[in-house]
Amino acid sequence: MKHLRIFCLLALACFAISAFAQAAKPTGTPMSMPKAPPPSIASAVDQQIRVLEREFVSAAEAMPDDKFNFTPESLNIPGSEYKTVKTFAEEVRHVAATNYQLWGAITGDKSPIESKEDNGPSQLKTKAEIVKYLKDSFAIGHKAAQSLTAENAAAQVPSPFGQGQTTKLFCATFAVAHAFDHYGQMVEYLRMNGIIPPASRSGN
Repeated sequence: MKHLRIFCLLALACFAISAFAQAAKPTGTPMSMPKAPPPSIASAVDQQIRVLEREFVSAAEAMPDDKFNFTPESLNIPGSEYKTVKTFAEEVRHVAATNYQLWGAITGDKSPIESKEDNGPSQLKTKAEIVKYLKDSFAIGHKAAQSLTAENAAAQVPSPFGQGQTTKLFCATFAVAHAFDHYGQMVEYLRMNGIIPPASRSGN
């Protein structure tokens, strides 16, 4: 009887260990897990736009409402020349409007607010209005990126900046380069107001 009890206890322990191991084991093996889709032009460009969107939108949202019209001119820095620079709001509006021009050249989408001003639609005054306009422009960017293929990336489209033509791939990627140029200026504006850009904060 004593030996039978020991045997039962050992069997129960083995069963428990086996059950725990099964629970801890990954549900799928490498062979059964679905494979990630191979990289493509669309996914590569869309990844760039996602990175830009995360950093640029967070920078726009970090500036307080009452500082949205800030320019360094107000600091009166000796030896500086800031009289003609864009305000923070104009930086954001300009990039959003250019996003619509470049990415819309691929998708056929137009800006919801027609404007020929370099700094975007001047009727957008508040932070909430401007940030929404910015975010909506990125939706067109993702749509443009996802439409790209190896076959159509080099296809010609009318240049959004005037006469002539350019490629879909140029429009898709130049929008990213252009926006990051202005992002650098916005970073300086934020730091001049004692604000660390979200993308530069610890842990990011």
